Amino acid sequence: MNNDGASHGLIQWHGTTIIGVRKGGKTVIAGDGQVSMGNTVMKPNARKVRRIGEGGKVIAGFAGATADAFTLFERLERKLEQYRGQLMRAAVELAKDWRTDKYLRNLEALMIVADADTLLVLTGNGDVLEPEGAAGGDSQITAIGSGGNYALAAARAIDAYESDAETIARKAMQVAADICVFTNDRVTVETI
Repeated sequence: MNNDGASHGLIQWHGTTIIGVRKGGKTVIAGDGQVSMGNTVMKPNARKVRRIGEGGKVIAGFAGATADAFTLFERLERKLEQYRGQLMRAAVELAKDWRTDKYLRNLEALMIVADADTLLVLTGNGDVLEPEGAAGGDSQITAIGSGGNYALAAARAIDAYESDAETIARKAMQVAADICVFTNDRVTVETI
């Protein structure tokens, strides 16, 4: 990538912020709505967090190229059908395909996915990462995207003082929106 944001002659679409928080038997994935191209906001209200799978029992959020993420959502839904709603198994199988399939290997996105029992980050390197519990607590927190580190740091700081997963996610997203120019305050939240 050169200094003007171009890679391979194309302008890159810049990130987002997606956070996943699991605490007190509740799991939340929240994401902002901004889509940027270079230094221009192209859309302020994109929906990057959604329910997938049979009965909407899985929630997912993405950072990266939108078309690539939708392809991955569709593939994950198929894997969920194939493995009868078992998120961990479906995620591992998707990650294998993502890493080895010639077409999927070129997709540029990261995903946070969750069901009632599991919170995971999926990457194109074949990684299926389950976030470690926060220090001294029962919560799991993870974040991706250009503002992900800001949201992650804020959520970890808030975690010790807040018992509600959704409140932690919303406050962390606000911090990320205040700091990251590629993140806005139009937040979509899904809870399981």
